[in-house]
Amino acid sequence: MEAPGVRTAQLRVGDQIEAWHRGRLFHKGKVTDVVPALELFWILDARTGTRKLLDPEALEIRHVDPAPVKLEVPAKPQPPATPLATA
Repeated sequence: MEAPGVRTAQLRVGDQIEAWHRGRLFHKGKVTDVVPALELFWILDARTGTRKLLDPEALEIRHVDPAPVKLEVPAKPQPPATPLATA
C-alpha cells in the first residue's frame, strides 16, 4: 500500500520530502519555501544542491524522516607509555 500524497498546505519549511512520478523517485530534498494559495513549493534538491520548483499536480509528494545525524566522538588521548625498567 502506498503512502498518501502530501498536500502543499501540509508542507512546512524544513520538511524532508520525496517527489515521485509513476513509481519513480524524481526529487528528494528539504522544503525551502511554500505558497499554499498557489499550490507551489520549492526544495533544495539533495542530489544536485540546486533549488527546484515542484509541481504537486504532476508529482506525488511524500514526507520522509530526515537521516539521523551521526556524531563522531573523538577518542580520548592516551598518556604517553612509560618505559619498562631494564635489569
